[in-house]
Amino acid sequence: MLRAALAVAAKDLRLSFKGAQGPAQTVLLGLLLIFIFSLSRDPGELFPPLSASAVFWLATAFGQVLVFNSLYALEEGGCRDGLLLCPAPIQAVWLGKALAGLALLVCCQLVFAPAVVAFLGQRPAGSLGLGLAFILAADWGIAALGSLLGAISAGQGQRESLLTVVLFPLLTPLLLAAIRLLEGVLSGDPGDVRTWLGMALAFDAVFTAAALALFPSLYSGEE
Repeated sequence: MLRAALAVAAKDLRLSFKGAQGPAQTVLLGLLLIFIFSLSRDPGELFPPLSASAVFWLATAFGQVLVFNSLYALEEGGCRDGLLLCPAPIQAVWLGKALAGLALLVCCQLVFAPAVVAFLGQRPAGSLGLGLAFILAADWGIAALGSLLGAISAGQGQRESLLTVVLFPLLTPLLLAAIRLLEGVLSGDPGDVRTWLGMALAFDAVFTAAALALFPSLYSGEE
């Protein structure tokens, strides 16, 4: 299954960047959100680390919707049938889309992070390596859930808004944990890392298992 998933991910990434768009829309949306929030502070004033962390993850969450809508739109026009007929578990499609979405989100976050530092006046006081680990832990949960729910709107343009409606309530626990973890890195005060990291990893495990069980019925169902 892993080999097939990597093939799906490579195909999606190649097509995403071939159109000269890639994650451009996601990056622009995230930068716009960060810039708008930066206007709420006075010149020279430092944004609270908790607020800066929330803005970073808000940009990521909205970007996720664009990323997975675009990834599943690649199979419009009957191309989905080709994936369904491949001699591989259908869960490979979910995993491949999740890996491609994760790669695109990380690319976007490489732009969001310095924008948060510059526009929101942050001076990270914690370990950057630890911060990267926290971000990746949360990113996998975001990608796993986005790839699962993206199947709902696969090939159904009129259902794209449904992804947003269902996604954000389910993401709330993970976003709360991710915001607190990143706040600790920005402020230098880690706080209750075990609790928040445990919540994020539990979210990852629950929705990874849910996706493996539910994705076949969501993706191969009748339109």
